[in-house]
Amino acid sequence: MLRENNNQLQDENLLDSFSEMETPFYFYDLKLLHKTLNEVQTLASNYDFDIHYAVKANSNDRILREIETFGFGVDCVSGNEIRAAINNGFSADKILFAGVGKSDNEIRYALSQQIKAFNCESIQEMEVINALAAENNQQVEIAIRINPNVDAKTHRYITTGLDENKFGVNQRDLPEVLDRLQTLKQLKLTGIHFHIGSQIVDLNVFKGLCLRVNEILQWFAEQQVNIQHINLGGGLGIDYQAPDSSAIPDFSAYFAIFNKFLNRNPEQSVHFELGRSIVGQCGSLISKVLYIKQSTNTTFAILDAGMTELLRPALYQSYHQIENLSSTGDINQYDVVGPICETTDCFGKSVKLPETRRGDFIALRSAGAYGEVMTSNYNLRDKNEAFYFE
Repeated sequence: MLRENNNQLQDENLLDSFSEMETPFYFYDLKLLHKTLNEVQTLASNYDFDIHYAVKANSNDRILREIETFGFGVDCVSGNEIRAAINNGFSADKILFAGVGKSDNEIRYALSQQIKAFNCESIQEMEVINALAAENNQQVEIAIRINPNVDAKTHRYITTGLDENKFGVNQRDLPEVLDRLQTLKQLKLTGIHFHIGSQIVDLNVFKGLCLRVNEILQWFAEQQVNIQHINLGGGLGIDYQAPDSSAIPDFSAYFAIFNKFLNRNPEQSVHFELGRSIVGQCGSLISKVLYIKQSTNTTFAILDAGMTELLRPALYQSYHQIENLSSTGDINQYDVVGPICETTDCFGKSVKLPETRRGDFIALRSAGAYGEVMTSNYNLRDKNEAFYFE
């Protein structure tokens, strides 16, 4: 669905502001973030769906505080994400703790904060949570993360719902899970949890998920197990090719699929864990050109940002639209690379840009999710303050 141009980077006054900043830095368009959050809130409320923001997508404090004002819960996958959520105003009773490898210290911290529920991914994890909860005689709500063996049709590194993946409990093991829960007296099973992958753009995948979830809900009903909440994860993709005309994903179509195909009873709440689709388009990485280097067949634009600031191209071979904010010259082709001592430190090959010179500002778009949160100080790189456009 096409929308109005949302590129705030075209504001002529921004380059003057950027000249006062140490590059590279992350730029966040809070106006676009608020538009996105408003749309999610409005459309989800039409179906009485509950939204939890996936902190792993972006844990920037300012971003978290903005999201909290909309009343959403959070999905956390580490103890420090729980701490960040609480420090930025989220109520503990809206925190879900997921993750295939929760440590004892993380579980103890979550228990001490009395979070809403743990999403459990193995029988052994349930046993550990039960033992740690027993230390203070706590009763703990859990949901079982179930691997539905649904192909997300996305990059193999971000597919999480197949039998071959490390995540969740396989359906064939559910009878054993229920038997074991009979002996784990500190645990109360209240929900089931699914998450099949990330950057899913084929909405039919979610229809397939619904049909599989319906089968699993029917199985639990036959076992006379009361499932109070159904957590369907997230995974809705964004348009990396058109960050302006498709700045906000089609949440209307997304939620409508679940409303149409998921069989839930009126007492069951439905939860989503949205991350990338909320914050992905509101962030850009801003960098300066250090050098233009000519080789035999290639012209390199060497930036002061590298894989330490935006890892996704090196990790997933992902595409980010690259824009020269300073130049209106003739179009040339460049390999846009960073300064890191790795050949994989490359943002794009044969990128068409206006004539690019030392000192030009370059924007790497659609970097609001899995951008700043994955930064490192490899090569002992500095980390600079973010810029917030309001």
